[in-house]
Amino acid sequence: MPALAALGVLALAACSGGSSGTQATGSSTGGAQAGGQTITVWHYFSDPNQVALMDKYAQLFEAAHPGDKVVNTYVPYDQMDSKVVAAAGSKTGPDVVVFNGAEAATIVLGGGLLPLDDYLSAYPDKAQLPPSTLHVVNGKTYAVQGYVNLLGLWYNKDILDKIGVQPPTTMAELETDMQKAKDAGYGGITLSGLPNSQGEWQAYPWITDAGFTYDNLDQSALANGFTRIQNWVKKGWLSQEATTWDQTVPFQTFAAGNVAFAENGNWQMATAKANAKFAYGVVPLPISSTAGIYLGGEGEGIGTYSKNPQLAWDYLTSSYLAPDGQLAAASLVGSLPSRLDVAKNSQVTSDALLTPFATEIATVGAAYPSAKIPPAGVAAVQTAMGQAWSAVIGGQQSPQDAAAAAIQAVKKASNG
Repeated sequence: MPALAALGVLALAACSGGSSGTQATGSSTGGAQAGGQTITVWHYFSDPNQVALMDKYAQLFEAAHPGDKVVNTYVPYDQMDSKVVAAAGSKTGPDVVVFNGAEAATIVLGGGLLPLDDYLSAYPDKAQLPPSTLHVVNGKTYAVQGYVNLLGLWYNKDILDKIGVQPPTTMAELETDMQKAKDAGYGGITLSGLPNSQGEWQAYPWITDAGFTYDNLDQSALANGFTRIQNWVKKGWLSQEATTWDQTVPFQTFAAGNVAFAENGNWQMATAKANAKFAYGVVPLPISSTAGIYLGGEGEGIGTYSKNPQLAWDYLTSSYLAPDGQLAAASLVGSLPSRLDVAKNSQVTSDALLTPFATEIATVGAAYPSAKIPPAGVAAVQTAMGQAWSAVIGGQQSPQDAAAAAIQAVKKASNG
């Protein structure tokens, strides 16, 4: 079976964590025509390829609904949850919300999303959506997932050729290669060290490789994972500026051509093609088989006070959930389809850059967020771990102190 064809039978993530930007840019596909209706869609994308995908989704919907229009509205990543909840509090808000699916509970518990169970029960293609691509909170489904995203190790082949190494398959090889890159005048690796859920998302593979999981809150293992990343900074392989980078900036830095590696996602494929002036590739992150990489992809739901929830559902089924929409996500951004049938499409299975990500799904893919974290505690856990990760990279805390603080916060959130 081709690597990506297997994606359909895997337990995909129920939640998400894709790429987002923090620059206040967005897209609009127009306002309502006379006699038509307008669907408002809130999203947090500033990357041009992801904005182009939002425009494509609008086109698909408008083609199926002549006279109706879509308005895509940018909301900064770190403001999305609060703005949706605040809007619901005043009985207003968007028709459709595109959000970090791992934070579904935060929005749902804040009253920001409508249940989708009635719509799904009548959806003829429901069988094509694995259960784990549905965001369920307290027994009700509040969002769907149109694609799957995860992290891999991007590499600059030109740099690797110059320093005489092959893409690494182990942690030891990665660290040796980063030192050789530094000795040759290049950066070692880029990643996000933001003190929020994006930081926690990117920290997870490295800290689980060190033996930490949310099932087993091993403080010494977490400290070991933090020590590794702090050593990368001390040895000059990772810039301390990573504490200010969301997942877009480190890939832009990698694409500029002076860094050997980037921990980043499949959604960067179009950016690499457009901006990288060097040969590049992707391999699985060189972590152990007992480690994990979150499986993600934005969640899409209907705002509680949508003026036309049925039309909002029609938007989702003609864009994110439609075969054409899922193939558009693969071609424009590099996201892997969530539908069982589309995952087997040759457009997807023949892509050499997507294959390493499919390999990771099959070997080290992890549910996002961990089922061990209760819904009401997810946001607090992500923030606490992201803050610890960032503090270690920035040198504000020792690995041991950061681990202790993170464990304490996780226990508090998990105990309600």
